Amino acid sequence: MPTIPGSVEKTGAGNSFKNATRVQVSFVTAAEKRALAWFAARMPAWVGSDHLTILGFAAQIMVGVSYALSRYNKIWLLWGILFLAVNWFGDSLDGTLARFRNRQRPRYGFYVDHVIDAIGSTALMVGLALSGVMTPIIALALLVAFLLLAIEVYLATYTIGSFHLSFFNLGPTEIRIILAIGNIALYVRGPWAHISGHAFLLFDGGAVVSIIVMNIMFLYAAIKHTAQLYREERLP
Repeated sequence: MPTIPGSVEKTGAGNSFKNATRVQVSFVTAAEKRALAWFAARMPAWVGSDHLTILGFAAQIMVGVSYALSRYNKIWLLWGILFLAVNWFGDSLDGTLARFRNRQRPRYGFYVDHVIDAIGSTALMVGLALSGVMTPIIALALLVAFLLLAIEVYLATYTIGSFHLSFFNLGPTEIRIILAIGNIALYVRGPWAHISGHAFLLFDGGAVVSIIVMNIMFLYAAIKHTAQLYREERLP
């Protein structure tokens, strides 16, 4: 769940680098930006962006751990909500704080954020696969769908210069909110849902919908950006 985007024009120390345009239009974007600006203005001087990045990463790992442990005690579902909130705080605020203090490191921030995003997302899916609230093969398919979409976003950032933080008004914060609501539903009602007398795991149903949506996003973006690049680099 990234922060400081950029697209590399040339590699190597001292060479030019151009920041990508951030594209973030989601249901909570306006309120989220105000909240993050408020936190950044009041953050103690000894707290740096790296501290927040580490905090967000550790919290994301703990979300996965919480799902795995919820197999044995459902109270971990509530702990998972807390870790989701901490993950939002660290992961969303690190870039805002860097920009507020004018201490940006675009290449470093972009690279580190997305490496730990990949690790954290994998830990989250492993936790879900071990939790008993999601079928392992569906958790794996969800991870593959997420990584496909992430790869497309990173390639578009490099080749087109726009970094999409959201699709169809859904971004990382909305996903955290959906997961938190799902945790509450699991805690109150248990992992099973029923439609027309057929029982299925609630998170399996949500994951299948998410896989379909992310695959549609991936195909739409891939076709759109391929056509755009073809037009811009049409051969004579």
